[in-house]
Amino acid sequence: MKMGFRWYGEGNDSVSLRQIKQIPGVETIVWALHDRQAGEEWPMDKILEVKQQAEQYGFNIDVVESVNVHEDIKLGLPTRDQYIENYKRTIEKLAKVGVKVICYNFMPVFDWLRTDLYKEHEDGSTALFFEKAKVDNIDPMELVDKIAKNPDYTMPGWEPERLENLSKLFEAYKGVTEEDLFNNLEYFLKEIVPVAAENDIKMAIHPDDPPFSIFGLPRIVTNQENIRRILKLVESPYNGVTLCTGSLGSNPGNNLVEMVKEFAERIPFAHVRNVKVYENGDFIETSHWQQDGSVDVAGVMAAYHEAGFTGYIRPDHGRHIWDEQCRPGYGLYDRALGIMYLLGIWDSLELSKAKTSSNNLELKTF
Repeated sequence: MKMGFRWYGEGNDSVSLRQIKQIPGVETIVWALHDRQAGEEWPMDKILEVKQQAEQYGFNIDVVESVNVHEDIKLGLPTRDQYIENYKRTIEKLAKVGVKVICYNFMPVFDWLRTDLYKEHEDGSTALFFEKAKVDNIDPMELVDKIAKNPDYTMPGWEPERLENLSKLFEAYKGVTEEDLFNNLEYFLKEIVPVAAENDIKMAIHPDDPPFSIFGLPRIVTNQENIRRILKLVESPYNGVTLCTGSLGSNPGNNLVEMVKEFAERIPFAHVRNVKVYENGDFIETSHWQQDGSVDVAGVMAAYHEAGFTGYIRPDHGRHIWDEQCRPGYGLYDRALGIMYLLGIWDSLELSKAKTSSNNLELKTF
């Protein structure tokens, strides 16, 4: 297991590489060129700039999150081929600097959705919150306007250029079904995966967040059955999944431990975070500590350990604690706490395994 930490780049993140360096166990900076629009070919000089910044602090840049997929690809429009060619060239460039995993998503219009960026917990911390009734009964443009007014940071998936075309995107997706989306993903994967394999980069699709339809838009990376189907679209170790316990965990019907057990060999990158899910469908993000939420974090980590997981992992969204001013979900303090919790679980599993091996050896000797 290789521990990573998501970083949005110099001048675009409240957390510095110097601070991340002080978190025990972190090897990988999970990064992207956040000033690039979906569909653009990434420039090599900008890629090298991030590599140089990370290496100054002893980090690798093995994981990119995300190289965004243009909406024309998701919609299956004739223009998709030019954007796919750009994607291929970006893959080739990333391979030259040692990238091993590209996380991406195939969510129409929204990369993620919450109704409150700073919902207060009982302890005074705040976190991202989803209120189901509000989403069911609100004009999506109203919600977009609320989130877009966040004054501090641009939010991936909510970039200004995307918001400007939102009404057109909703119109374009009218009549697009889940089956259409599966077919368009298959087309994309059949073009991309051979290039990824040639360059030894694993593609890892991120689950939809939340993992169900919103505003009538189709969503397909939502459950165990659909992930199984996606992995079969192109049978290759280079067609994988970023298993995110927070995204999938907001649907109580998803068995995360079983997913890890089934898909372990096709999970090059993992997100581990906790959410508390309420009976009415609302959910709020919590600390990584298992007792604070609805996700079996310990069980998930045990499943990874049992599978001999050697891929990349990172703590996902954290709360905003100790009066930290940060990008919603992406402060330093709670994610650092999350890393120590995950490493503590892993160390305990390693110790237990070592003791079991030692006891078995003693029995054989006896």
